Amino acid sequence: MSAPSHKTPAPDAVKPGNFIRSVIEEDLSRGTYAQRRWGGQPGDGPSHAAGMPDPAKVRTRFPPEPNGYLHIGHAKSIWLNFSLAQEYGGVCHLRFDDTNPEKEEQEYVDSIRDTVRWLGWDHHFADGPAGPGQSPSLQPHEYFASDYFDFMYRAAEYLIEAGHAYVDEQTPEQMRANRGDFGTPGVNSPFRDRSPAENLARFREMAQGQHADGAMVLRAKIDMASPNINLRDPAIYRIRHATHHNTGDKWCIYPMYTYAHPIEDALEQITHSICTLEFEDQRPFYDWLLERLAETTTLPDGRVVGGLLTTPPPRQYEFGRLNVGHVITSKRKLRQLVEEGHVSGWDDPRMPTLAGLRRRGYTPEALRLFAERSGVTKNGDAWTDYAALDAALRDTLDPVVPRAMAVLEPLKLVITNWDEAFGPGHLEPCAAPVHPHHPDMGQRQFTMGKEVWIERTDYEETPPKGFFRLFPPQPAADGSMTPGNKVRLKYGYVIECTGAIKDAAGNIDSVSATVLKDTKSGTPGADSVKVKGVITWVGAADGLPATVNLYDRLFTEEQPDAGGRDFLTVINPHSLSTVQAIVEPSLATAQPEDRFQFERHGFFVADRRAHQAGGKRVFNRIAGLKDSWGK
Repeated sequence: MSAPSHKTPAPDAVKPGNFIRSVIEEDLSRGTYAQRRWGGQPGDGPSHAAGMPDPAKVRTRFPPEPNGYLHIGHAKSIWLNFSLAQEYGGVCHLRFDDTNPEKEEQEYVDSIRDTVRWLGWDHHFADGPAGPGQSPSLQPHEYFASDYFDFMYRAAEYLIEAGHAYVDEQTPEQMRANRGDFGTPGVNSPFRDRSPAENLARFREMAQGQHADGAMVLRAKIDMASPNINLRDPAIYRIRHATHHNTGDKWCIYPMYTYAHPIEDALEQITHSICTLEFEDQRPFYDWLLERLAETTTLPDGRVVGGLLTTPPPRQYEFGRLNVGHVITSKRKLRQLVEEGHVSGWDDPRMPTLAGLRRRGYTPEALRLFAERSGVTKNGDAWTDYAALDAALRDTLDPVVPRAMAVLEPLKLVITNWDEAFGPGHLEPCAAPVHPHHPDMGQRQFTMGKEVWIERTDYEETPPKGFFRLFPPQPAADGSMTPGNKVRLKYGYVIECTGAIKDAAGNIDSVSATVLKDTKSGTPGADSVKVKGVITWVGAADGLPATVNLYDRLFTEEQPDAGGRDFLTVINPHSLSTVQAIVEPSLATAQPEDRFQFERHGFFVADRRAHQAGGKRVFNRIAGLKDSWGK
């Protein structure tokens, strides 16, 4: 019952400036990458030079490791990389950096692919001009680091031959001790000065499975005294006898991420490699490696080797990551929440994973708007209030979603003079707009009868000051009784409260009232009686039972793991409460992931897994009509 004809309003047409946009515009004006060629398959290296001019002015990439589900922080990276490529006539590559076979699974690959598409960034674009007599083809811009393992291996052998890499047989503890720290330079490995021939032989033994995991690594030979610890001969290959989800058992050595990532960017002709600030210190190695692989070297035997990559190389740019209050984004900690049963799974609606946010009911439009509003800066310490995400949701949903009435804490209201006023068994037809600002979306139909459901909080036996909902006759100062309060049942009649019926324990079992016959909304007599209170309701005759999940923040603290705190100690015990509600009949046909505003209560979604159209109804609260956290 969603409203597909009404689109979410687009953000302001004028794009806010940021330093990455400025860099791209400067590169385009200078023609920095204008001479690039695109041809063959990524992984072929210099064969790209033989291709045709690259039709994409800008190439960015989103390179997640498939070792978990994407989280809210990734939403910003996805938005930034894909939107910039789209804005400047380019393409964005979805690349799986699958260099760690022990932690990566096909489940995560499938989830990432599905999530990126759900966010609205389908990574399939037409690429390259068609040949004579051919139609333009759609080539998927989806890549795997493992597709380049052969090239990475050849590049490693070249680095060894050129004297830029060596096999180190120190233990991990020795390597760590000899690396030094920020105040102490590192110590050269005793294996650092072996000949290229010796290193090449040992590296090939590693690749052939002749050594155990951890027995040795291949390291780049740079500078053990560098003030940037990342340049102190970083490891670029390690031994792992593990089955890879994509390459199976072909390899028992795997490249380190810091080695693989620049090569992947270069082979895919990425122009602007955009990442978060924690990679800033890695940029010098990124540049060093691409420079070494682009240059040529003449070996003692006269052979000229190298020239594996074309120029100009990609450039890396870093921005401040998205830090959201009351959220953790560590994959290890998110996995712990799942595996220890603190949540029901990766897509639990309380999880900050994009799968969880989707099931909670957040929309792609809201997440993209939230990412854009958070800005693109070099400030890595800024925190964004979770309320900003809900604000983006309200701003995108309020103009478009259908309305409905729901009673979350049902209390029966009996109109004692109904039969006298309208006749026994009469059901009065009522109507309300599907959306108050879109008449073309039509009307909702429901009925009012002798019995209706109201919210339990809409009745007070002794009303507090300023309470304008239902309360019974009250004693006056002179000993007389004042009449019970009058309210309007929204879209229906005005009623006057006469009292309540209690059970043996003194609990309110039902509320009694009388109807004022000629006061129905939309009729000439609607304004004949002035009331201060209007309450929502659902008719007992056509109301539908529904399970409603009321979600709140998963953690009570804004920074759950700050200062090394055990984040499990600040899990919010009230992050989920489930109620058995009554909803209006218009929701009978609601489909999974249909979203609504339950009048007075907030925004809700039909659960994408548990809700069954025409059957079991399960709705999740996405957000209230306004932020009430901590109030």
